[in-house]
Amino acid sequence: MAQDFERGIAKDIGTTASTLWTANSDDAVVGIMISNTTASQILVDVYITNTSVDYYLVQSAPIPSGSALQLLDGGAKVVMQNGDVLKIESDTATSADAWVSVIDSVSV
Repeated sequence: MAQDFERGIAKDIGTTASTLWTANSDDAVVGIMISNTTASQILVDVYITNTSVDYYLVQSAPIPSGSALQLLDGGAKVVMQNGDVLKIESDTATSADAWVSVIDSVSV
């Protein structure tokens, strides 16, 4: 069966959470890339909100100036279910861009 690949993006992420993806079914996150767009190191949080509770994938992860953080690697996946929301925020205003790759509507 063919898979439905989707993506979520956020630009100029700052100190307020930005939504990268909201699951509308059983979805598998297969990649998260976050780039620092400032001249100084930043700290980022990436988490999934499920029924008003935040579950952190990474908290206060440092990203040096001119660098990026690849959050999932080595074939790792994160499963999200309907209504789960993947969010990111930084400790610095307008300091990061992010891209998430998702397999939407995972089925067997």
